[in-house]
Amino acid sequence: VQLQASGGGLVQAGGSLRLSCAVSGRTFSSYNVGWFRQAPGKEREFVAFVNWSGGSTYFADSVKGRFTISRDNAKNTVYLQMNKLKPEDTAVYYCAVHNNRGYYPSTYSYTGSYDYWGQGTEVTVSS
Repeated sequence: VQLQASGGGLVQAGGSLRLSCAVSGRTFSSYNVGWFRQAPGKEREFVAFVNWSGGSTYFADSVKGRFTISRDNAKNTVYLQMNKLKPEDTAVYYCAVHNNRGYYPSTYSYTGSYDYWGQGTEVTVSS
């Protein structure tokens, strides 16, 4: 499984970006996928999750109401729409495929629950 994240860039506070995560693999429609981010000097943190069907989504409290996550199984792609961006959203954003060991509603926010990671895409929000 390979993941390619894209769509990052420089944006002013209050602006929007849409990140994409293209995932290789014949069984993409069975993958549960998460987005994480890592700011300089900080640990990687959970941002958002979407299950295999798109029917279940979870978000970090810090992005609720501003970010949405969706997927297009025909295109093997997961999207992270980020609105009302803040300077504190500045980070490298990573997408990852959940390892499905354990019940994902209990494990979606842990980096150790993901086996495959993309290379990251950088988001910078200026004030």
